[in-house]
Formats: sequence, C-alpha cells, structure tokens
Amino acid sequence: MSTTSDTTAPEGLRLADLEQVYDHLAEALDTAGPAHGELFLVKLALLLAQRLGDAHAFDECVRQALVELPG
Repeated sequence: MSTTSDTTAPEGLRLADLEQVYDHLAEALDTAGPAHGELFLVKLALLLAQRLGDAHAFDECVRQALVELPG
C-alpha cells in the first residue's frame, strides 16, 4: 500500500521531499527579504545549474518554470 509520502514526482523526488524543499525555499526567501530575494534566487539557480551539470536540462527547467506565470 502506497502513502502520500511515498509518492514520487516524475523527476525523482518523493512528494514529501518536494514539500520539504518548498518549505525550505519559502523560509530562505523570507530570510533574504524583499530587497535580496531576487539575488538569492539567481544565486540559487546558478548553484543548482552547476550541481546539475547539464545546461540543456537547466534551460528546460527554466522554460517549465515560465509556463503559466501570471501577467
């Protein structure tokens, strides 16, 4: 029997882990504050791109993140 915490997202993270990532990101953005939130996100994206090691995969993630943004 599978539980919600065992559910795996298509990219490999379990749902519970993805929720933890979301919470940690929200806390980090609060810590960075409105004046530094954008810079924090850029630094985080570059660090994650370096860790990912695949520019094409990173570009695809950027495209996916832009889908259905308001405005």
